[in-house]
Amino acid sequence: MLGTTLDTGKGPQRWEKWRPTVALCAHDDLVIARLELLHPPTWTALAEQVAADVRQIAPETEVRLRALPIDDPWDLEQVYGALHDVARAYPFDVEREDYLVHITTGTHIAQICMFLLAESRHLPARLVQTSPRRDDPPRGLAPRDARARQDGAGPRSPRRAGTWQVIDLDLARYDRLAARFAREHADGTTLLKAGIATRSPSFNRLIDELEQVAISSRDPILFLGATGVGKSQLARRVYELKRARRRLSGPLVEVNCATIRGDGAMSALFGHLKGAFTGAVGARAGFLKQADGGALFLDEIGELGLDEQAMLLRAIEDKRWPPVGADRETSSDFQLLAGTNRDLPALVVAGRFRADLLARIDLWTFHLPGLADRKADLEPNLDHELERSGAALETHVTIAREARAAFLTFATSAAATWPGNFRDLAGAVRRMATLAPGGRITSAHVEIEITRLRAAWTALAAPDAEAGHGLVEAMLGARAASLDLFDRAQLEVVLRTCRGARSLSDAGRRLFAVSRTHKTSSNDADRLRKYLARFDLTWDSAERS
Repeated sequence: MLGTTLDTGKGPQRWEKWRPTVALCAHDDLVIARLELLHPPTWTALAEQVAADVRQIAPETEVRLRALPIDDPWDLEQVYGALHDVARAYPFDVEREDYLVHITTGTHIAQICMFLLAESRHLPARLVQTSPRRDDPPRGLAPRDARARQDGAGPRSPRRAGTWQVIDLDLARYDRLAARFAREHADGTTLLKAGIATRSPSFNRLIDELEQVAISSRDPILFLGATGVGKSQLARRVYELKRARRRLSGPLVEVNCATIRGDGAMSALFGHLKGAFTGAVGARAGFLKQADGGALFLDEIGELGLDEQAMLLRAIEDKRWPPVGADRETSSDFQLLAGTNRDLPALVVAGRFRADLLARIDLWTFHLPGLADRKADLEPNLDHELERSGAALETHVTIAREARAAFLTFATSAAATWPGNFRDLAGAVRRMATLAPGGRITSAHVEIEITRLRAAWTALAAPDAEAGHGLVEAMLGARAASLDLFDRAQLEVVLRTCRGARSLSDAGRRLFAVSRTHKTSSNDADRLRKYLARFDLTWDSAERS
């Protein structure tokens, strides 16, 4: 870009002055093959003078003048539009040529636009910046050098031409910056993992992706997983990370959708006016409005009614909705975080969840594995829970080496189904720490706790026979008579397990706890879903049997 102030000069005196565009082409260690000199139409004469001077000191440089349709060089829209048009039309050949963008000249607006176009790769170039030397600020090419160049002889004078520096916007090329980015990434993932040094490769990959999404996107994030896998805690940590990176400034509003079902759900979520219905003695903002500028976490989103789902979809897409009893709309700019242990596609098929809402919130979906699927993470989570218990009990909690080994052996075995996931683990450690004198957990405390866990899980997985009797008949009706006794007995156990499970994956883990240990990869939920389909049953119907 022509410098309409710095590049000016007439007569022999112009060689006394440091002129950025001329100086750019005066370096032996930076040979410019082609210079595209952009200029406003009213400055054509100056552009031609500068072009002539460049040809005189650097005959190997081809100079092309390009007049830009710019009336006001301080008009951002006008300048960016003109430069963008140049960038789109230019026949770049990055395989054969190396491009530089000179950002020393032009108005600040022009320099900003050049930077943005280079950063976005509309201009596939590096930035080059020139400046006079500090020890000789007013001079560019000495008069002696100028006369030599006018005569067509004499070497370049880099000292008189000032200095130049290339700025590569690929920040990954800079070691210290790359190290800083690596530290920021590590800090982000550590925050998302609550400081736990998790070892599961699949879970760590999930956290890496979630960290990138959290700092880059404002789209909805959906957490799927059984009760106790940490959906709520992870949503809070995503919010904390976004706040730390200044991606959100408002509050985090947490809502358990299972607690607002019924007539009050619409008012609780979207607000109401005074007198909108019986009992509305005052206006209410609603959870969505409270989350303005921040994040809204809807836990158990699958429990929302269809009317609330329709209004939520509108609020996500338009950021506007009418409160209950209002003629005028209100607005709120929030990021939606959602969690559920339900099979949302199955709910869509059953007509209990809107397909369009699922499509809108399913852009970034993270399936959180249960504790039984993260055996490698049991030990670091055990240490984490020991620290938490110590803080809660205001004492230092430790576990003996033999006790630790015994607990981990059981915890990673097929017998440990962990139906409550991390809640079960936290409860187990808290009980052992509370009962241990001086906070020292021994093998005896571990043995008592293992017995307690086995009994609790057995009762949960196998309700009494009377309560489970007749489930096949209740589900299949007259079709039950066509089943062999073997199939009926097997289906009865499956339905009884589904009724006591917290999710499809939880039920699958209980039913296939032994066989899954012999597989390199397992999808217990899919196995169970296919089994139920043999009898024209779904998880939703089996779970509510």
